[in-house]
Amino acid sequence: MDIELSSEQRMLADSVQSFVSEELLPLELEVERAGEVSAEQGDRIKRKALEMGFYAANLPESVGGGGLDYTSLAIMEREFGKVSHALHGFAWRPTELLMACNDEQKSRYLFPCVTGEKVECFAITEPGAGSDIMSMATRAKRDGSDWIINGSKHFVSGHVEPDFAIVFAATGTDDTPRGPRKRVTAFLVDQGHPGFEITRGPRCVSQRAYLNFVLSFNDCRVSDAQMLGDEGEGLMLADKWIKMGRVWVGAGCCGRAERLLELSLEWAANRKQFDQPIGKFQGTSFKLADMATELQAADLLVMHAARKADAGEMTPTDAAMCKLFASEMLHRLADHAVQIHGGMGLMEDLPIERLWRDARLERIWEGTSEIQRHIISRSLLRPLGA
Repeated sequence: MDIELSSEQRMLADSVQSFVSEELLPLELEVERAGEVSAEQGDRIKRKALEMGFYAANLPESVGGGGLDYTSLAIMEREFGKVSHALHGFAWRPTELLMACNDEQKSRYLFPCVTGEKVECFAITEPGAGSDIMSMATRAKRDGSDWIINGSKHFVSGHVEPDFAIVFAATGTDDTPRGPRKRVTAFLVDQGHPGFEITRGPRCVSQRAYLNFVLSFNDCRVSDAQMLGDEGEGLMLADKWIKMGRVWVGAGCCGRAERLLELSLEWAANRKQFDQPIGKFQGTSFKLADMATELQAADLLVMHAARKADAGEMTPTDAAMCKLFASEMLHRLADHAVQIHGGMGLMEDLPIERLWRDARLERIWEGTSEIQRHIISRSLLRPLGA
């Protein structure tokens, strides 16, 4: 990464890079073929991540986390992006939404997530409500002092089956200047709770060993004690997760793109045709030049967004630009890498085809490229009354 870093930040980047190279990359092919990380492998990675201080590095020191700032977290996410989510998920970054827990909830949910005893999932997407969150059909209806949840969530991803879910459900309707709007509330629901079922979702062609789940709620009764924050605060809480999540996607895309560039450079320098390295042909060398330039631009966007977040100045547009450009940059670099490697780029003997497949997902989750363009264009036109 050709970005100016402090000595502490460089030390962090080197430490995570070593962790990825020594603990994660050697398992990548085996995990890809198995379709999941074994319990033994996952426990070993988690213990090492806890020992190194990488686990829960995003949460404040006051709750036992690493207390890293957003810029440092972006540096970490970039290095972790070089390997599959299934593996680096065991160096877990619990959602900051859990900071909204009350004291009782912190003991039950937040603190066990910080120590690695529990893992949460973020459940907002539904079969009929992807980019259009407000069309969610999951409902929580008041019944005395309890709530009855009915509905389903899908594309709930994670490295392991979660111990509990942060579930978003409509609890009513509010009148707003722009018309009726669903009142969305977040609930903490434990695995095994009556009326709540977790099943495996279909296997994805991208990130094959990273699991996705379907969550079903059938007259699932929860108390007020299971509500995260206040009623109607769900979207405000979700926005915190989604906005920074887009920066983390951007950072991870830069890490993966750097890996693709390094593999392509090595191939171009050593693969010979017509008695010379293929890197000497402009058809190859110009691709490499474009790859390096786009990666540098994406890195700058990510660091710009992270530093603005540290200053409390990052906007949804900053995050959208970061995610949009970095994910589409990765797509272009992955395609170039396949082309530079030729037929071998599509063979399982090399990691290129896997990185190429994995890159496709980045333009979809955490908000599609179309949603990011909508956010950006809206921020440009609204001040003009359009």
